[in-house]
Amino acid sequence: MTRLETDVLVIGGGATGAGVLRDLAMRGFDCILVEKRDLTHGTTGRYHGLLHSGGRYVVKDPEAAVECIEENMVLRRIMPHCLEDTGGFFALTPGDSPEFVDDFIAGCDRAGIEHHEVPIPEMLRQEPNLNPDMEYCEWVPDASADSFLATRLNAESAREYGGRVLNYHQVTGLVRRDNRVVGAVCHDLINDREVRISADMVVNASGAWAGKIAETADVEVEVLPGKGTMVAMAHRVVNTVVNRMKMPDDGDIIVPIHTVAVVGTTDERVTDPDHFAIEPWEVELMLREGSHLIPRLREMRVLRAWAGVRPLYQETKTEDSRDVTRAYALLDHAKRDSLEGFVTITGGKWTTYRQMAEVTVDRVCSKLGVERACRTADEILPGSDDGKFHALGGRLNHIEETDTYGDLICECELATREMVEGSIRSGAKSIDDIRRDVRLGMGPCQGGWCTYRVTGMLRELTAARPTDTNTALRDFLQERWKGVIPILWGQQLRQQRLNELIYLSLLGVDQLEGSMSSQLGPDDYLPPSSTSLEPPE
Repeated sequence: MTRLETDVLVIGGGATGAGVLRDLAMRGFDCILVEKRDLTHGTTGRYHGLLHSGGRYVVKDPEAAVECIEENMVLRRIMPHCLEDTGGFFALTPGDSPEFVDDFIAGCDRAGIEHHEVPIPEMLRQEPNLNPDMEYCEWVPDASADSFLATRLNAESAREYGGRVLNYHQVTGLVRRDNRVVGAVCHDLINDREVRISADMVVNASGAWAGKIAETADVEVEVLPGKGTMVAMAHRVVNTVVNRMKMPDDGDIIVPIHTVAVVGTTDERVTDPDHFAIEPWEVELMLREGSHLIPRLREMRVLRAWAGVRPLYQETKTEDSRDVTRAYALLDHAKRDSLEGFVTITGGKWTTYRQMAEVTVDRVCSKLGVERACRTADEILPGSDDGKFHALGGRLNHIEETDTYGDLICECELATREMVEGSIRSGAKSIDDIRRDVRLGMGPCQGGWCTYRVTGMLRELTAARPTDTNTALRDFLQERWKGVIPILWGQQLRQQRLNELIYLSLLGVDQLEGSMSSQLGPDDYLPPSSTSLEPPE
């Protein structure tokens, strides 16, 4: 057993966990973050990529709207290179209630959200694919966000201040001594060994898995996993975030993110955040509802479907035992469960991750008896040399300026050899890790042309055994395959048949030496419960 000691242990490598680690490290704490897979492997890496203005909540949840617009402004300042300043339209589609317009405008005014009317001809000039029969359109400061990059940079900033990140360390149990949590036991998946981490405080930032972590210390935290299914189109059908002007519902938003556009999302309860299905009716619903915004959506190429699991917190204890907004909850288990040394932060949205981290570390400071101010709202994340927002053509401009077309590993996402090498040398353990770092394999061919190339680089740069790189190759192909199964028709079906011919018929990856899969491989979606295209009653 490996033993480590720290002031504060953070469990969970999503946006909130990485934000907590950065805040702790900047305030001078010795701190360690553990994550059972790679950073953003959970919900953070599986959402639609929206930086909320708060517009979606001004009528239904005004408090959450205020939180969103406040953090929207902060994140624009500290991570412009992780954001694309797309702006957002709220559009009234035919059949939606015109009365909602006045409620929406009044809600934006109350929340302090900048907004203005966009005449329909101007809306169509900017976004010609939108429904020409729209009746009204309002602009708000929505944007799209690269959650992979932002989380990685939070972790990098934390490391610069002395924080430690241990990926592929799965918590098997919290260590409880009488009425105090004093650390956790983890399984190091890479080295196949047990790691015991002692800590003065443990922060449970594991999102939809928060209940499972708390249960290992005999504490009840009721988190209802809410599955959100999304569909990615193979190109940017819009360049502006577009919402329907109505109460939030399934399939009412389209977010342009890098080279694709994401239609989202459903909201279905599941019993286990690790095991669930993508149902045919969910994909059908996204396309049907998305067609209210873009009438020709069904004629366009669908790239992939995936689902993330929202952590929806439900209180089971007394009201005065927690600090909570309608968006997130901070549970102090000393007050709530008479268990010292342990707090849980859960719920929330990606947009409010930094605020959630701040209130969590404020509570850690209070419990440890120190006063240290938060600075995460003021210090820019690493990597922003010019303070500019991400630009879609940035990679192409760089390739043209450096004449590195011949170094492309992934043509779809313009990922170069230099970028892939940087990911491998910085510690990527799988091809899926490299995907999150540089977007490799996320374009229309879904890894058809880049997977064998990056496998060769992995072997070359890590001196791994051929059997291990063969397994890494199979893991990644399966990871890509799981997301295209729900949308196998039209051009994407033809693309997957081509990929099958390349990797099975030509390269024979199923016959290569080595294990067919590894513990770093994907958790496949469960089979659908039916083939119906209609939601269950």
